[in-house]
Parts: sequence; structure tokens; C-alpha cells
Amino acid sequence: MPPKTLISHQSLRELVSGLFVAAGTSREHADTVADVLVWANLRGVDSHGVSRVPRYLELFDKGEANPKPAITVEQLRSAVAIVDADAAPGPVALTTAMHQAVSMARSAGIAWVAVRGTVHTGAIGYYTDCAAQYGMAGLGIVAGVPNMAYPGSTSAAVATSPLSVALPAGKHPTVLLDMATAVIALGRIAQYKASGTPLPAGSALAADGTETTDAALAKVPLPVGGAKGAGMSLVFELLASGLTANPIVSSFHGGTPEGKRHRQNAVLVAVDISAFTPVEQFRSVVDETVDAIKGLPSTDPNREILVPGERGSRTFNERLTNGIPLTEKLLGNLRAEAEKLGAPVPAGL
Repeated sequence: MPPKTLISHQSLRELVSGLFVAAGTSREHADTVADVLVWANLRGVDSHGVSRVPRYLELFDKGEANPKPAITVEQLRSAVAIVDADAAPGPVALTTAMHQAVSMARSAGIAWVAVRGTVHTGAIGYYTDCAAQYGMAGLGIVAGVPNMAYPGSTSAAVATSPLSVALPAGKHPTVLLDMATAVIALGRIAQYKASGTPLPAGSALAADGTETTDAALAKVPLPVGGAKGAGMSLVFELLASGLTANPIVSSFHGGTPEGKRHRQNAVLVAVDISAFTPVEQFRSVVDETVDAIKGLPSTDPNREILVPGERGSRTFNERLTNGIPLTEKLLGNLRAEAEKLGAPVPAGL
């Protein structure tokens, strides 16, 4: 494994925000993107952290993302809204959407907000966790351009569409499920490739449609659980893209250049727990359930049973204190982007 340098989350946020301001975004939007990407690194989801910065900037250069979007929020019913992202970076569009969902859920009890036409959303656990921070339950799904196989096919057919659910607890950390519908995300494949590590068997296809464990040859991730993961991705597309009248999968397979353009749709849901039961009672139920799972007999007495989000919470606390480990190659890429854009580089980077 290549050596890594520990960087404070404050310095990394400052660097990323400065890069996006230099690329033409507002400071508010730049700070939002920085928060979402650095949050992913803090939780150990490095595949969706600051390593994505060069790709986000590339999307600006290609005109597929808009650094100055005219985002609109249309509230259609008391608990239904659509955010038209105008190709805004995903962190900006989905943060807007979850804030809207939380606001509507306070009065309606539950709110569904669809997002039309954003680009890479980042780690969607960030947005569902936002709802949990308000004492609500959060749910999120994303639909994107096909990059994952479908059972029986040898090429990209559907997207590695993620699902996240966040539930506030009491004495335990927020229970936070954040998963792709693929065995392995493309960002993780890139990490395996960079480290020269073989992929787990049954996780990806090569360009010729055969399975491979060579990250350098891997082109198409396989769905988790076979038909189950592929089916989840398909219905996420139908919900997120169908309800926003912005189909992605059918357009992609239509063979037009527009169909290949990078874009994503999403759905974020906020549930006001107090509309159903006192929030503290709900937190107690979550705690009791987590305790029951963690108290189960273990197949390995030296290995703790974990629940969704527990490892990420511990990593967050550790990295918040000690710093975020980044390879020199990634740091070099970020410095190069700063030099190209004339963005400031914080001391120590």
C-alpha cells in the first residue's frame, strides 16, 4: 500500500472549497461540496471523498455540470416537491432537497422530494444523516447512467444506484445504511487498481463480458445478490427518473450522444418520527434492537458484531482527531488542480 499523509479535515475543507470557488461556484455551494466530500473521507468512505474532486471539475469543463446553477424547488403538494438541479453538483442539489424534505415533514409528518438532473451525488448517507440529526428518519435513492451489469447481459445495463437509510439512536450512533446495488462501486475499483490489489471474486466484468479480479481490466461491476441488486437498481431508476420525467436508462440504451451524458436523479424522504411516536421512545427502540444484535453469539469471539454505520462513526471520530489519510498521489492531484485554477493551498498541504 502506498504511504499516506494525515491531513486535518479543516485544511481539506478549505482546499476543496477554494478549488470550487476558483472553478466558478459560489462560496456557499463550494462549502457544501467540501462538507459532503470531506464527510465521506471522515467516515472512511474514501472512494466518495476528495478523490472525486478532479472528476467534479472535469464535469464543469465538459459542460455536464453547472457551476452556477439556477436551482428551483417546486412544492407540488404539502409533502411532495421536485428540485430541478440545473446540472448542479450532487452535493448542492441533494442538500437542498433534504433541507426541503425536513422542512415539509415538520408539518406533514413525512415528505418526498425528487431531484431532477444533477450530477454525481457523493455519499448519499450524508443527506439521510442530515435528517437523523433533526430527529427524523431519512431515506435516499439515486438513479444514474448505466455502469453495472444486469443478469444475463455482458455490458453496462443499469446503474450502481445507492440506497441509504438513517435512523436516530440514543446511546448508540445513528444507524446509517449506505450501500450501492453493486458488489463493488466504481470508486472502490479505482482504489484497488491504484493499490495493485486483486478484486474480490464475482465483483466485476472485463470489457469482453467475462468476470475478472484484475482491477486494471474491470469495467463493469456486478449487481449485489445478482437479480436482487439489479432489480433494486431498476426500480430506483423507475422511481427517481420516472417521477421527474427525466429517464436515464432508456435514453442511455437509445444510442444517442445525449443518452450517454452524465446525469443523475434522486429521491430523498424525511419522516418526522414524532408524528408516529415520541422521538425518545423511538431512540430507545433503536438502542434496544442494536443491543440485541450486538449481543448475539459470535462466530468469532475476537470479532465484534457491527450494525450499519457503526464502523463509519468510529472512523469519523478517529479521523476527526488524528487527520484524514491521503496518498501523495492524490495530494499531488489536488495541488495540481489548485495550481491550474489559481486556488489557494492551505499551509501544510
